[in-house]
Amino acid sequence: FFQTTLKYVIIALQADNHGEGGILSLYALIKRNWGKWLMFPAMAGGAFLMADSIITPPISVASAIEGVQMVVPGFNTIPVIIAILIGIFVFQQFGTDNIGKIFGPAMVIWFGFIAAIGINSLAGNVSVLKALNPYYAYQMLVLEPKGFWLLGSIFLCTTGAEALYSDMGHCGRNNIRISWIFIKIALILCYAGQTAWLMDHVGESIGTTSPFYHIVPMPLFWLSLVIATAAAIIASQALISGCFTLINEAICLGLWPRHRVLFPGNVKGQLYIPVINWLLLSGCIAMVLHFRQSTKMEAAYGLSVTLTMIMSTILIYCYLRVKRVALLWAISVTLLFVCIEFSFLIANLQKIAEGGWITLVIGSTLFLIMFVWWKGQRIKTALMEFTDIDAYLPTLQKLSSDTSIPKYATNIVFLTYSKTLHRLEKNLMNSIFNYGTPKRADNYWFVHVNVLNEPYGLDYQIDSIVKDGIYFINFDLGFREEPRIDLYFRQVVQEMIDNREVNISNSAIQYKQSPVSDFKFIIRDSFLSYD
Repeated sequence: FFQTTLKYVIIALQADNHGEGGILSLYALIKRNWGKWLMFPAMAGGAFLMADSIITPPISVASAIEGVQMVVPGFNTIPVIIAILIGIFVFQQFGTDNIGKIFGPAMVIWFGFIAAIGINSLAGNVSVLKALNPYYAYQMLVLEPKGFWLLGSIFLCTTGAEALYSDMGHCGRNNIRISWIFIKIALILCYAGQTAWLMDHVGESIGTTSPFYHIVPMPLFWLSLVIATAAAIIASQALISGCFTLINEAICLGLWPRHRVLFPGNVKGQLYIPVINWLLLSGCIAMVLHFRQSTKMEAAYGLSVTLTMIMSTILIYCYLRVKRVALLWAISVTLLFVCIEFSFLIANLQKIAEGGWITLVIGSTLFLIMFVWWKGQRIKTALMEFTDIDAYLPTLQKLSSDTSIPKYATNIVFLTYSKTLHRLEKNLMNSIFNYGTPKRADNYWFVHVNVLNEPYGLDYQIDSIVKDGIYFINFDLGFREEPRIDLYFRQVVQEMIDNREVNISNSAIQYKQSPVSDFKFIIRDSFLSYD
């Protein structure tokens, strides 16, 4: 209740950035109210959440497929698990426009099914519902000698809470809250049913097969296997999509190196990052080959998520203070979550030797990449020389009209880090005048992309420095918008042509279908763009 329902469903879902959730969206929402230090828990939380994405799909698929071993003992599940994982990741490049419509009904069937078989198994031993009494939890943690360390095993029941918050933009706050009532009841009934079965079979060995399949009536076994596998695939899909979104947010916020980002579908916010997709697939296959069984994966699972939850608690406290929530209340709920999460963390430390070190190493490596990239960008900016374009205006106009110099292009476009032409990178001017033959053009365009703290939004401002000569365009782009800079630029230019705000007519392009095509982009550095 405290961790998933109170922290995430009730409190965290209120901390939305224009409808979007997740630790980086939350950071973007509140970073202006706090110092730069807030970036470090945000980076750490994002890094360890991505590390968890490497083990969650394998454990989900393996848990479902291993049920076959109940009826076919000794069945080798490894090839099947790897084949399903390959299928999931190969499918990412095509988007989920059509198949995504069945995800909701499929999950309703899944949770309805596990609730039904839970009730069926529970009927033989209803007394297990006494475990819902918090007193028994207290008794186990405080009075039992090794009861505290069981927290590491039961932590699996709450690891999906962070992903739940990250998917708020896709599902909606109210949809999640309403669905959670049904989901929680279904989970309680299913776990209670499994507990009842275990209580009736104390001392018996069940091998590596989950108790879940033992409470499924045999006539429904193969149906349950199909439904469980479908649910595992959908859960993996949600986490992979969340990882793509997280990486894209980190890129836009300047916390991750730039990659090619594709938008395969027509659904807003749906994206695909090829390099991340294949790295995730490689990591997932490596996890399957290393652990081979879901029970061994469970031993390593959850440690990185615990660290992500602690980081998100820090950001949630900052959010509560930004919203002027009473200090006593903010501190109280934060201390409650910190106590719970540190208890889970301590209990999970035993997993380090059992394979948990893998996700720790991956998460730490991802955090290091984010920090080095951010630090490198700051150093690069600090070493960059700037100048005022006013000092170059007469020379630029003279160059543009000097017919003795071959025309480099009718229109030249430069991307700039500067928000104003009065503080422009000096190497842009060097590129025009000092590197080989001067770059003569009819029009010079300087384009700046300003990433907003809001997830969505696209706006632009145009500054005509010299009519029919020099222009500055500033794009304000939400950090979850498709960064199709080339497309946006051409649309703006076309609007300017239609409004007679710019004249780019030239005999060299009179036979082309669109005058906007006569542009040459000067790339001095990598930049975030779809095109």
